[in-house]
Amino acid sequence: MEKARPQWGSPLQFVLACVSYAVGLGNVWRFPYLCQLYGGGIASVVLSFYLSTYYNVINSWGFWYLFHSFQDPLPWSMCPLNGNRTGYDEECEKASSTQYFWYRQTLNISPSIQDSGAVQWELALCLVLAWLLVYLCILRGTESTGKVAYVTALLPYGVLLIYLIRGLTLHGAINGLKYMFTPKVEQLANPKAWINAATQIFFSLGLGFGSLIAFASYNDPSNDCQKHAVIVSLINSATSIFSSIVTFSIYGFKATFNYESCVNTVILLLTNTFDLEDGFLTASNLEQVKEHLASAYPGQYSEVLPLLRNCSLESELETAVQGTGLAFIVYTEAIKNMEVSQLWSVLYFFMLLTLGMGSMLGNTASVLTSLTDSRLISSHLPKEAIAGLVCLVNCAIGLVFTLEAGNYWFDIVNDYAATLPLLLVVLVETVAVCYVYGLRRFEEDLQAMSGRALSWYWKAMWACVSPLLLISLFIFYLTDYILAGTLKYQAWDASQGHLVAKDYPTYAVVIIGLLVASSIVFVPLVALGTFIRSRLKRGRTVPVA
Repeated sequence: MEKARPQWGSPLQFVLACVSYAVGLGNVWRFPYLCQLYGGGIASVVLSFYLSTYYNVINSWGFWYLFHSFQDPLPWSMCPLNGNRTGYDEECEKASSTQYFWYRQTLNISPSIQDSGAVQWELALCLVLAWLLVYLCILRGTESTGKVAYVTALLPYGVLLIYLIRGLTLHGAINGLKYMFTPKVEQLANPKAWINAATQIFFSLGLGFGSLIAFASYNDPSNDCQKHAVIVSLINSATSIFSSIVTFSIYGFKATFNYESCVNTVILLLTNTFDLEDGFLTASNLEQVKEHLASAYPGQYSEVLPLLRNCSLESELETAVQGTGLAFIVYTEAIKNMEVSQLWSVLYFFMLLTLGMGSMLGNTASVLTSLTDSRLISSHLPKEAIAGLVCLVNCAIGLVFTLEAGNYWFDIVNDYAATLPLLLVVLVETVAVCYVYGLRRFEEDLQAMSGRALSWYWKAMWACVSPLLLISLFIFYLTDYILAGTLKYQAWDASQGHLVAKDYPTYAVVIIGLLVASSIVFVPLVALGTFIRSRLKRGRTVPVA
């Protein structure tokens, strides 16, 4: 006799689990970046597995920064002394204290992907801790995941609200908000802006990984899935806007702080060089005085000119950063200049961890549900053992990302393992539901579940708009990769203190190709296998006279 399938404790647990999964780090570090810039089955499980292997590495970084947030002063607030203690570390001086802490003290990054280096054991231990926490959260299936969802879905909003209140009171926050809400009208004619907007929504909701389907499989059949789909989508989009307001208020503070520091440095340099009266030079008359000094003292001014920085608030605001750069460099740059910086650092990285853990529960749910639903596996192993093995395998693979060259491999998996393959998987799913299974049959299923007929809007979206949009996105990404030519990556140059573009070596390009193909290949293989089995089954059927 089969065991009854576990179910959520309440519909609210299901919605919160979906929100916790959908509202992740992308809402905090990708949507604000875009605002700044522009104003099938087994395949899904494979994609979720790839995502899990590297996504929890972000949580390990979050633990690393959280542990260091209790130090006074914050370790990324200033450059360390050099070996003979006669000045600051040269690499740190050429970069910045936050960049140095990220690239050197956290990642200890190698100069290229070819230089693998050793495992960073501090990060490796943080990774083990992150996977241990995931295991404890998924140990009892929906029983434990549902309770954890209350924390991972709701707590980040409390922290974001606290940060919003603090951010709006920071000096220069208004500059960031003005920049966010000032549209770049010319970008409306840029196709890439629309493509990136569609891609953001697509990836932010976590479509195609199988996680939402896995969560939904534990619902009662009479569950109103239409209502929950709308609720989760609206909450996800609203959170992106909300977190962007928080981000841009802090970003405005950082930009204003850097701009005013630059201006003060120039004023001090000119005052000392030309023996000007203290207080004579201000930000408002700086440009006029510079023109006067250049014309009155051309020789002396030409000597000091190379030392004068070009200070611009607009250029500070236009420095577009996303991903780890926004989370671990830009935010920490702003936090170190706040009062009681340790408190804000602890709150921020605790929020990142809850967001990351919420998404990890969804990523692992897709893999675990498929394995525990398999009679071949579940008949030999209890679900606790299956969950433990999944976490152990993912953790072992994740150790690759703790190498000195690990961040380069992280970027490869992040950029290529779940972009083109994911688009193709969702396209196949949409076509299969609408044109193979049949939209009419699907409509009858939904009506039986929700008790109401499907509106024309949903039919038009699923049958026409969604496939066309997915095909457009797929063509765009494919064209973008082809036109880009040689695949490149950003490598850290310690001698210059900034990132430089380098070509991927041949073996890395081969691995990229295998990552893309390894998930896509299951679509035609499973389809072919199903077709062969059906033909063989039909051939064995003996017609009755």
